Amino acid sequence: MRIAVAVSGGVDSAVAAALVQAQGHEVVGVHLLMGTASVPETDDARRVAERLGIDLVVRDLRGPFAERVVDYFVDSYTQGRTPNPCLRCNRGVKFAGLLAMSRAEGFDAVATGHYARITRSEEGPAELRRAADRRKDQSYVLAVLDQESLARLVFPLGELASKEEVRALAARLGLPVADKPDSTDICFVTAGGAGRFPAGRLPERPGDIVDADGVVIGHHAGTHHFTIGQRRGLRLTRPAADGAPRYVTGIDAGANIVRVGPADALLVDELVAERLLLTGPPLPDGWHGAAQFRAHGAACPAVVHHDDERVRVVFDEPVPSVAPGQFVVLYDGDVVRGCAEITATRRAGASGGPGAGAVRA
Repeated sequence: MRIAVAVSGGVDSAVAAALVQAQGHEVVGVHLLMGTASVPETDDARRVAERLGIDLVVRDLRGPFAERVVDYFVDSYTQGRTPNPCLRCNRGVKFAGLLAMSRAEGFDAVATGHYARITRSEEGPAELRRAADRRKDQSYVLAVLDQESLARLVFPLGELASKEEVRALAARLGLPVADKPDSTDICFVTAGGAGRFPAGRLPERPGDIVDADGVVIGHHAGTHHFTIGQRRGLRLTRPAADGAPRYVTGIDAGANIVRVGPADALLVDELVAERLLLTGPPLPDGWHGAAQFRAHGAACPAVVHHDDERVRVVFDEPVPSVAPGQFVVLYDGDVVRGCAEITATRRAGASGGPGAGAVRA
C-alpha cells in the first residue's frame, strides 16, 4: 500500500514510519506545523526521513490549530472549564488534515506513532482499543475518531510491549532521534504548565474565594487561574477549622467566584456530557461499562444513559475531581465506545436531578 506516515520529529513517529516501511509499503512522511512549530522539530523530521530514505511533505496547519485548539483552550478557562485540547486537535485539525490529504493525494492509509490498537474483522466494525503498553496508552485522546477515520488509520506501535522497546528499535535502526526526550502532553504549552498559558492571554479579574458556607476566605486574580481539584496556589487567609487541606471544588466564572472545600467535597456521583461521538455501533440506553475522564486516569465502572447527543454517566462509586470541559471516554473492556464533553457534575450527597450540586461551565 501507499501510506502517509505522520513524522513529528520524535522517536515514536520515527519508529512507526520504520515499521510501516519494513512491511514493504511505500511510505511518505508528513510533518505537520501546528502549535509550537519549531525549526528543531522540523529538522529532526527531515533527518528521520533522510535516514529511512523517504520523501517528507511539510503541511502548515498553524491557522486552523490556533483557531480551533488554542482559542478554544483559552476560551474554556474564561467559562470556568478545564479543556482537553488534544481531543479537540485530533478531531478537527491533526487527523482531519492527515486524512483529507491522504484521500486527495491517493494514499491508501495514514499511520501515526500513537499508542493504541485498531482491530478489524470482515463482519464487524473497526474497534479502537487500548495499547498493549497500558502506561503509554493514548486511546483516550483518540476517542474522537469515527468509523470512517478508523478504516484508514494504522497505529504500528500499539502492539509493542513498552516504550523501552520502541527506543531500542530506534537505536537498532540508527534513527537520529532514538534518545530524544518525550514531548509534553500539550504541545503548545512550552513553559509554566497549562494553567499559566491562558493567564498570559487573559486580563486579570479579581474576585473572591469562598468556602462551602459562602464565607470569603481569600481572593483571586481571575477564575482562569484555577481548575477543579487544585490545591496549590490558593493563598487562603484563614485555615480550615479541622486543619485539613482545601481544594477547588467549584468555579463560577459568571459570578467570578472560586469555591473551595475538603477532599470529600470533590466526590462526584454522576456527570452530564454533550455531543456524544461514537467510535462504533450505538450504545443501548442504560449500558454498563467504564468511564474515563482524564487522559492518564482510571476507567471507572458506570451506567450510561443517553439520548441523541446528551449523556448522563452514573458511577458505581463516587469519583473525585471531575471538571466540566474535560471529555468522558466510554470503554467496554479495552475497546473505546465513544466520548462526550462534560458540561456538569453532581456531587455525592447532593439532592435533585442531574447537575444538582453541580460545577457548571
